[in-house]
Amino acid sequence: QVQFVESGGGLVQPGGSLRLSCAASGFTLDDYTIGCFRQAPGKEREGVSCISNSDNNTYYADSVKGRYTISRDNAKSTVYLQMNSLRPEDTAVYYCQESYDTTSYLCVPFGSRGQGTQVTVYS
Repeated sequence: QVQFVESGGGLVQPGGSLRLSCAASGFTLDDYTIGCFRQAPGKEREGVSCISNSDNNTYYADSVKGRYTISRDNAKSTVYLQMNSLRPEDTAVYYCQESYDTTSYLCVPFGSRGQGTQVTVYS
């Protein structure tokens, strides 16, 4: 079962940075395209970024393009999301999940979801 343990969230002021880590549990990370997703209260889930398993191709939502960077370390079974220039609208619970591909239509989650980690950007 593909599942992650997320960490690295926290409180930060606008313009600040955080680095999220998603540690894979019970499976080989190499085999999967992985996505980072977020959901804020009262809002729909958003596909923030996805990274492929084969060639490390990436996708970013327009809302985070140029500010966020996704990466993976298969040896450490971990996916990272570096978040810079954070804004109040980035406030949400962030989580990693298996995904289909690195396009806007296919960067959607499926399978089991972990607890996620809260990111709060306040001024």
